[in-house]
Order: sequence, then C-alpha cells, then structure tokens
Amino acid sequence: MELLITYDVDTTTPEGQRRLRRVAKICEGIGHRVQKSVFEVVCEPPERLRLEARLREVIDSDTDSVRIYQLDYGTFHKAEHLGAAVDAAHREAWIF
Repeated sequence: MELLITYDVDTTTPEGQRRLRRVAKICEGIGHRVQKSVFEVVCEPPERLRLEARLREVIDSDTDSVRIYQLDYGTFHKAEHLGAAVDAAHREAWIF
C-alpha cells in the first residue's frame, strides 16, 4: 500500500521538540521524506499497523496531529513534482 504521512507537532516546549524528532525518525525508518513534515511510504498492512502504534506512543494527542492518507497503488509513480522536489525511489532496494 502507499501512504502519505503528514504531521504537525507542537514544538513550543522542549518535550515537543523531542517528540518532533522522534516522529521524524519513525517516519524516516519506513518512508521517504518529500517535504519537511511529509513522507511517502510504501508498506504492507502489518507495517502500517506497527507504524501507527509507534506514532501513537510518541505524540501528544492533545496538541500534535498526524495524518495518514492511504493512496491507490501507483499514485507516487504518477505524482507531478514542481520546483525543488525530492525524487523518492519507492520501488528500489534499500541498502543499509
């Protein structure tokens, strides 16, 4: 499945700044950052469940917001990029 993840974490406190870094690290571990707080993710349903669980553990549900959009397969490939866009190679192998 293809997911578009966006987030807005309240960073007015040091705890919020830490949550922002943790949310970003979680998303970096599974997807491609295409804008500062926007990630494109290609994953299987079990991975999505783990991702959502990890994000729920980190965010403050009273002040932070994470939006996860499930897209049709192939949507990222058809995306049109304008300006200084990141070309995320979703289907290529990752080297660790």
